[in-house]
Amino acid sequence: MLSVLSRLLYLTPHALNHIVNRTIYQVTQMITANDLKTKGIACFEESLANQPEAVITVRGKGSFVVMKIEHYHYLREMELEAALYEAQQDIAAGRFSTVNVEQHVSDLFAE
Repeated sequence: MLSVLSRLLYLTPHALNHIVNRTIYQVTQMITANDLKTKGIACFEESLANQPEAVITVRGKGSFVVMKIEHYHYLREMELEAALYEAQQDIAAGRFSTVNVEQHVSDLFAE
């Protein structure tokens, strides 16, 4: 099974463009602090019924983001996949060190 990042790398430019446009132009639900105060968690359920995340505004400015736990786990997986991919690229390009920790820290502070 291909990892999520690998699947993204194999998408056609048209498919990637569609995903990006859908993400950028999707209207994010706004929850005011007052709505949160009066409706409680029900406003989360209402806002997240048809989209993965919503913005909580305080005095008209976006301050927090709330999302379904499944979406959070998906984002964390993407973050970890990207870190793994970056590490693999560093190893392939020879950008790594085999010295012990003390020597590595010493080298970092010497620069």
